Amino acid sequence: MKLSLCSIVKNEESSLPKCLESVRNVVDEIVVLDTGSIDRTVDIAKEAGATVGYFEWCDDFAAARNEALKLVTGDWVLVLDADERLNPDSIEPIRQSIEAPDAIVVDLIRQEIGASQSPYSIVSRLFRRHPEVRFSRPYHAIVDDSVAELLQREPHWKIQHLETVAIFHDGYEPGTIAARSKLERAKAAIECYHREHPNDPYACSKLGAFYVEMGNFRDGLALLNRGLSAGRVSEPISFELRYHLGIAYARQQQFDRALKHYRLATEISIDPKAKLGAYVNLGSALLETGQGEEAIRVYETVVRIDPKFPLGYYNLGIALKAKGNLKDSIACYRQAVKLDPNFADAHRNLGLAWLKTGNVLDGMLALKRSIALYDTQNPGEAKQLREALNLPDRTQTHTT
Repeated sequence: MKLSLCSIVKNEESSLPKCLESVRNVVDEIVVLDTGSIDRTVDIAKEAGATVGYFEWCDDFAAARNEALKLVTGDWVLVLDADERLNPDSIEPIRQSIEAPDAIVVDLIRQEIGASQSPYSIVSRLFRRHPEVRFSRPYHAIVDDSVAELLQREPHWKIQHLETVAIFHDGYEPGTIAARSKLERAKAAIECYHREHPNDPYACSKLGAFYVEMGNFRDGLALLNRGLSAGRVSEPISFELRYHLGIAYARQQQFDRALKHYRLATEISIDPKAKLGAYVNLGSALLETGQGEEAIRVYETVVRIDPKFPLGYYNLGIALKAKGNLKDSIACYRQAVKLDPNFADAHRNLGLAWLKTGNVLDGMLALKRSIALYDTQNPGEAKQLREALNLPDRTQTHTT
C-alpha cells in the first residue's frame, strides 16, 4: 500500500523540518499545500522531495485540506500539520492497519505536548484515498462526516483504532498559540460556520468552548446545552459538550452541576486517554466538595490509564495528603517530578510534605528546586516561598 503524507502550511519554516523528518522512510509521497508563506517553508518542502501546491487562504481549513487531497496519489493518506510529528513507535502498527482490506479510516491518538489537563485527543488523520472521503468543517476539519455518509451506502467498510500514540503535537507549548494568534482565527472560522449551522452539535461544542474559555459563560452554556439537545450526537462530540459544560459550571463554583457533566463525560465510550481531562477535573471538583475518597479513586484511575502522566500523580498526591496519607502522597509527588523534572508545583508540594514528616534536608532541597523553577515560571510564587522560608531574595548580592 502506498502511503502519502498530506499537509497544509503557512510560514512553518521552524517546525516543518521536524515534521518531515519524522516521516522520512515511512511515507512514499509527500504533498504540501502552501497557503501564503513568506518564509522558507516552500523551499524546505521542496528540499524534502515534496509535491508542492498553492492555495489562497479563505478561513476554511476543510477547503484547504480538500485542495491538498487533489494532489495525493497514494492508496492511503496520513495528515500531519507542521507542528506535529509521527511517533516512531506507531510506524509498524500503522503499516499493519492500512493492509486491512476493509479499513477506511484508522483513528489515531495524538499527544498534546504542553496541554497538561487533556494530554490526548483522537483524530481521524489516517484514511484510505477514496473519492467519497473528504474534509468538512472550517476549523478542526474532519473526514468523519463524509465517512459516516459512505458507511450508509457501503457498510462493508470498517473504522479502526490505533492504541499506540501516533502523533506528537507541539501546538500547545506555552506561548505557541498566542504567538500565532490561533485562538482569534479559530473563533472567527467557527463563528462563520455556526451562523450557517446554528444547531450543529460540532459548531455548538467548538464555539461554546471558546466562549467559556473567554469567560462568556452565558453564551457558552447556551451553545453547549443546545448541542446536547440537537438530536443524535456522536460520542466524541458528546464528550466535548459534557466536558466543557463541566468546566463552565466549575468556573462558576457550581460544583454539583460540574460533577454531573464530568461524570457523564467519563462514561462515554471513547478511548480512555482522550477522557483524562474529564477525570482530572472530576477529581478536582470532588476535592472541592469534600469527597476525598472518591477523588482518590478517580486519580488512581487516571494513573492507570496513563502511568506517564505527571499531573495524575500530582493530583493523587494532593488527594492523599488531604486524607492524611503523607507517605503515599510523597511517593506520588516523587513520581510526578521524576516524570517531569520541571514541575515546580510538584517539587513544592514534595518539599512541604517532607518537612511535615521531619525530613528537613530533603524538604529544603525540594523547595529550593521549586523556587528555582518558579523564578522563570512564576516569579510571584517564588517570592512568596522565599519569604515563607526566610530565604534571601535572589536579587540580593553578598560581599566579602
